[in-house]
Amino acid sequence: MKRNFFSVFAVAALMALAACSDDEPNNNENNTNENESEYPESAIVWGKDSTVILDDHFVVPVNTSLYVEEGVTVIASNTAVKPEIVVLGNMYCMGTEENPITFTVEDGSKSDRFSRNWGGIICGYDCEELYLNYVTIEYGGAQTTENSQSFINKLFKSETGEGVPAVHFCNPDGRMIITNCTLMNNAEDQIYITGGQSIVANNRFISNGYDGGDAINYKSECTVDAAYNLIYDANTNGFKLSNTDLVNLATHVVAYNNTLVNDGWRRPGIKGGSIWLEENIYAEVYNNLIYDCRWGLKHDTEVLEDPRSVYTPNFYFASTDEGVAQMQADEAEGILVGEDDIRSEYAGDNDPMFVNFTQQDDININVGSNGEGAPATWNNNWDFHLQAGSPALTGGRTDFTPNFASTGITMEGLAGIVDNNTFTSPAPSEYFGAYGAE
Repeated sequence: MKRNFFSVFAVAALMALAACSDDEPNNNENNTNENESEYPESAIVWGKDSTVILDDHFVVPVNTSLYVEEGVTVIASNTAVKPEIVVLGNMYCMGTEENPITFTVEDGSKSDRFSRNWGGIICGYDCEELYLNYVTIEYGGAQTTENSQSFINKLFKSETGEGVPAVHFCNPDGRMIITNCTLMNNAEDQIYITGGQSIVANNRFISNGYDGGDAINYKSECTVDAAYNLIYDANTNGFKLSNTDLVNLATHVVAYNNTLVNDGWRRPGIKGGSIWLEENIYAEVYNNLIYDCRWGLKHDTEVLEDPRSVYTPNFYFASTDEGVAQMQADEAEGILVGEDDIRSEYAGDNDPMFVNFTQQDDININVGSNGEGAPATWNNNWDFHLQAGSPALTGGRTDFTPNFASTGITMEGLAGIVDNNTFTSPAPSEYFGAYGAE
């Protein structure tokens, strides 16, 4: 069997060759097999605890799989090229809680949270599987040039000058798992998905979008379960769900038990807010905790969602009078209110009582600004679990079935490498949001 392990000294040659050719439910904990793994013939492997320096675009060829082992750090080091990782084959990132994987930039590029000094992980139409577990992806969102591999391979956008998302997946017949990850300070969408089956669970999506961009953006041809995610300071929406570009399969999203905090404030206009539904999307939206986002759940008033869609119960909190007004039912604005929702009737009412989070004095300041205080910079000491006595601890719905609760999604490329390569969606909880009691 052939295995290709590449050190930091050999990776430049490989890139040149490739460019040419908590208490929350989680079934993916500690899933890496500690025994010697049986990688496929011709697999590319970035070995455990290694550092990979990207000074050029990196392409995973068709019919080739890239395996990234726990503890790997990938550093994009060329601010002129702004490297992308383009996955024409498959990619499996097998981090652990104790030893995660990191995709980042050099320290000198981190002073600007939206530096755009590298692109992201951009998958091609032949990419059958993308697996990301315990991975940090930060400081991405580069704008494409004629030399960008995503542009050359006609992926994502057809024109140059477009910012790429941190993660893009586009194969309608493909499979994607994103669990236990942190996506942070990416200048465009955190994930932009236009096809395939996917589970997106137990992640943190923190501060994205320089002058636009959603945290979780799904178009047509998708079947999705998105649960137990924290979304903080999305420029536009926490979730944008649409059937744009529908060809064969209408997208069905089950989004449940997510916590959305301070989203939509840096994007003036109708769409900046929490959850946005449009263009015949079939969305089931349950048990989400929406805290001081610019708007409550909204829909496109001209191109409505699928009539089967359900958007209650959810929990809405606002600390200001303006925030309370912006979550009330409004036909002209497209704000939707569900009959079983729990919400603030006045500023500060029904506080969900996070364990450790103090809101800034007025979240409404600097609307549309990317300056300091709009919203406050992320603090790793914040804790969005719920204190005893929180009104958000009960009232959630548990009598629905996520798409992949029983059948799961099987990652064929992980057979024999992890203990169990079929991943199921977590069960819903009666509390609202991604985290229950501490």
